[in-house]
Amino acid sequence: MASPDITEADVRAVAEVMRSGRLALGPKTEAFERAVAKYVGTEHAVGVSSGTAALHLIIRALNVGRGDEVITTPFTFVSSTNCILFEHAIPVFVDIDARTLCIDVEQVEAAITPRTRAIIAVDIFGHPADWPSLERIAERYGLALIDDSAEALGSSVAQRRCGSFGCAGVFGFYPNKQITTGEGGMIVTDDHEMACLCRSMSNQGRGEEEGQLCHVRLGYNYRMNELSAALGLMQMSRIDRIILARRRVASLYREAFSDVGDVICPVPVGDVKVSWFAFVIRLSEVFSQADRDAVLRGLSLRGIDARNYFVPVHLQPYCREALGTQEGDLPVAEAAGSRTIALPFSNQLREDEISRVASAVREELECVC
Repeated sequence: MASPDITEADVRAVAEVMRSGRLALGPKTEAFERAVAKYVGTEHAVGVSSGTAALHLIIRALNVGRGDEVITTPFTFVSSTNCILFEHAIPVFVDIDARTLCIDVEQVEAAITPRTRAIIAVDIFGHPADWPSLERIAERYGLALIDDSAEALGSSVAQRRCGSFGCAGVFGFYPNKQITTGEGGMIVTDDHEMACLCRSMSNQGRGEEEGQLCHVRLGYNYRMNELSAALGLMQMSRIDRIILARRRVASLYREAFSDVGDVICPVPVGDVKVSWFAFVIRLSEVFSQADRDAVLRGLSLRGIDARNYFVPVHLQPYCREALGTQEGDLPVAEAAGSRTIALPFSNQLREDEISRVASAVREELECVC
């Protein structure tokens, strides 16, 4: 499905840290934080162990808790919902925009109740949500707005980079992301108090002045290590080239499917630039979920790794049990989830490999027709 872009310079940077003996709480993490904050255009960045940890810390910092409601999207990876449930708050799902697959802003306002505390929107597959509209809604109702940009480092809306919207944003650096730290994540914010609180909570609740064995609040072991930071810092030095390479792959895929009417390719909508995390096609409405699954099986037999991105969160077994959600609740997300196919995608994918994947998809579609 994906492969990280690792250079010899990356390997040397990690080896240098290993030889230094300083493997945690060191200068590489600080430098990586500064590089991400500068790139995104925020005052602060806090490196942590994963994008999930980053999102959890923001929710904790906002004091979202039992009985509070957080409006979010069902069409994403489960961590966006998990971080709400960690704090015994209630995820309130609203449906998605059929074009972008991001949260439908027209439905967000209708979902607000007196118990609503925050909105978490996701830049799905790298396509930005409608952040200007979401910011207006959040301001009108006095809600916290969180930018889950875990899949969208480098994406932007009207020349403003994703991650910089709302009170705080997050990035994830798993190996299939635009840049990787192996495992890791980042909080970005202009709020000094939030940055300090998240940094403290990520480091077992230690204060800034009180010393290593003084814990001023409940915290977690969510720190980023120096090896991960060294890798991330090197990758940030070539982020623009990485994004251009991924954009080239997306463009070649769109060209390869340009004459296939039953394949809907992702395209940027509005005044946005997309930093592609994945290339996820949708089959037209003439195909069923069973047809899509048959195509996936056929691709697998051909040695092509493709996935059904995503099963909507509200249909996951644990959410059905905990929240009572069911099929029919969110028809646009469910329709997308039943016909999406994430194709192999990485910076290094060659044109002949893209052609092979596209030809295989065509042939498998013919088989299920």
